[in-house]
Amino acid sequence: MLKDPNTVAALIDLLRREHGDNTARYMLTEGMTLAALIDTALRAPMKNHEAVKLITRALRSGDFIITPEIVAPSHLTYIYDRPKSLHVVDIAIETMERTVASTDIRLRLPG
Repeated sequence: MLKDPNTVAALIDLLRREHGDNTARYMLTEGMTLAALIDTALRAPMKNHEAVKLITRALRSGDFIITPEIVAPSHLTYIYDRPKSLHVVDIAIETMERTVASTDIRLRLPG
């Protein structure tokens, strides 16, 4: 059972519109990088802050298997277009040991 079905449904809809049904299904079941999800969301016809909120909800929902496994405490770091900009272009996850780039984080729905 999904913990946040609205967020998962919104991501499925976003991936289907941007990539088509087959590619979206593959991305969800086989996994995608956080960078690919960010790129897809930021290209979609939604405001930047709405895309960032959707990605943040997905990461925190508990509905996705995230690798590498991020053990708490962790913190999302938003990377902005330029200093003093509110336009997010990337997200990283900071742990006590290291910072994990979006290109190194994979998400997938459990089978």
